[in-house]
Amino acid sequence: MSASIRPTGDRTNEGVAVAHTVAIALVDGATPFEFGVACEVFGLDRSDLGVEWYEFRLCAPGRRFTAHGGIEIHTTHDLSGLAAADTIIVTPGPVDCPADADLVTGLLTAHERGARLVSFCTGAFTLAVTGLLDGRHATTHWKFEKAFRREFPRVRLDPNALFVDEGDLLTSAGTAAAIDLSLHLVRLDHGASVARRVARRMVVPPYREGGQAQFIDPPHEPRTTTDGLSAVLDWVQEQLHRDITVADMATQAAMSGRTFARRFKEDTGTTPFRWLLTQRLQRAQELLETTDLDIDRIARKAGFGTGTNLRDHFRRELATSPSAYRRCFQDESCRVA
Repeated sequence: MSASIRPTGDRTNEGVAVAHTVAIALVDGATPFEFGVACEVFGLDRSDLGVEWYEFRLCAPGRRFTAHGGIEIHTTHDLSGLAAADTIIVTPGPVDCPADADLVTGLLTAHERGARLVSFCTGAFTLAVTGLLDGRHATTHWKFEKAFRREFPRVRLDPNALFVDEGDLLTSAGTAAAIDLSLHLVRLDHGASVARRVARRMVVPPYREGGQAQFIDPPHEPRTTTDGLSAVLDWVQEQLHRDITVADMATQAAMSGRTFARRFKEDTGTTPFRWLLTQRLQRAQELLETTDLDIDRIARKAGFGTGTNLRDHFRRELATSPSAYRRCFQDESCRVA
């Protein structure tokens, strides 16, 4: 991915330096959390950190909007306030509502003059309407992956990423990933030291390891099952600590391997191997969250055999490590590094 654009701190107005302007584009139905993150990171005066902080503005059609939950907010600017912004952040709104036409036009105009465009969560839907994401990498909340792919097939969606940096276009995953992307922007603009200090003040990690995969809640039950297949799945849950193979599962179901694989896929929508791996990962996650067992013992109890094997699968499937997962999910909140 290309490097993000640097801040326009050398931009001048009649010889006077002008701060990098961050504008938040709001529409009715926006969720309060994400634009609250933007206000916290970019809207507070943090000049005491020794850098020129951002000029911050809230922009909405008609200078007012109703947030999710019925909160009515009057903004400092209407959408014309996007015109002079160096960075524009599109907050999430209802995905089943058409994108505001004036906002789409404003985003296209801003991109043409070199502004950095950012979306939080489902704000990627609005950003994608512009066509600017076509052929580019992007992400959004994992819950809306199918809807996004269906509506914007030309976008190279990465549903696992916490955020994606394409230089002039940046997108983040759901809800709290807005914090990750906001701190990333601060890191790009003012350096890692400043970003760490902002993170400490917010009592959040300056950088989270892994992606959305560790937060996705996979289905625990098949879509539909015959009585025979249900019995096999129950048996597997009780035997996860053993070295169970797909052949063992077929034998338990009194079917040939080929018949079992076909019936399993029909009933669950996935393969026996993928289902078994998911069950093992879920068991390991549960043990990491609820016990103090060491990694090797958890690996054995979940059927991975060794801690090395468990780490390899965590890295491949969840883009994190067992230890990092435990730090985040066993405590009330992630520790600040």
